[in-house]
Amino acid sequence: MRVSVIIPTLNEAPGIVRTLCRVRQAGECEILVVDGGSEDGTPELARPLADRVLLSERGRARQMNAGARAATGDVVLFLHADTVLPAAFPALLAQSLRDPRVVGGRFDVRLDAAGWPFRMIETLMNIRSRWTKIATGDQAIFVRREVFLALGGYPEIPLMEDVELSRRLKRVGELACLRACVTTSARRWQRNGIVRTIILMWTLRLGYFLGIPAEQLKTFYADTR
Repeated sequence: MRVSVIIPTLNEAPGIVRTLCRVRQAGECEILVVDGGSEDGTPELARPLADRVLLSERGRARQMNAGARAATGDVVLFLHADTVLPAAFPALLAQSLRDPRVVGGRFDVRLDAAGWPFRMIETLMNIRSRWTKIATGDQAIFVRREVFLALGGYPEIPLMEDVELSRRLKRVGELACLRACVTTSARRWQRNGIVRTIILMWTLRLGYFLGIPAEQLKTFYADTR
C-alpha cells in the first residue's frame, strides 16, 4: 500500500520543514505540497523535502483536491502544515485499512501547548469525533484514493469541507478512529482565547448542520476573528 501525503500551504514557513521532515523520516511515501500563493518562501523551503510542490488557486479544499488528482498512492492523507504525524503512521494506516469495509479514517489529536485547558480541549475533540465519526482537518484525514475521487473529493466550500467529506464517507463505508496522536499547533486557541474559540467553533458547526451555507458561515467567521 502506497501512501500519498498531501499538504496544503499558505505562508507556512515557520513550521513546514519540521512537518515534512517527520513525514520523510517515517518511510516510503509520496509527499505533495500544494501551495496557494505563499509570500514567505514556503514553496522554496518545501522543495528539497517534497516529491512535488504544486501551485494551486487559493482555498484549502481546492488545494487538497489538486493534490489528490496528482497523487499516485493507493491512500491519500491530508495533513495540515502545522501538524506532525506519529512516526509509525504508514504501518498504522496499513493496519486499519486491512478491513475492506474501512474507507478512511483519522488520528486522535494532541495540541502542542502545556496546561490542563489544552488537555481538556483535545480530549473532548477526540471523544466527539469518535462518537460522531466526523473528522476535522487537524486530525489528518486519510482516505482510499479511489473512494475519494469517486465521491468527487472535498466540496470546494470555504469552511466545513472536512465535515462534509466525513459525512459522505460515512455513507459508503466505515471510518477508523486511530488512537495514535498527531500533534498540531495550538496557535488558534492561544491567539483568539480558549473560551471564545470553543464558542466560535461550535457555533459554526451548529450553523452548518442547520443548513446555513458555508459562504455565510465564512463571513461570520471572518467578522469574529
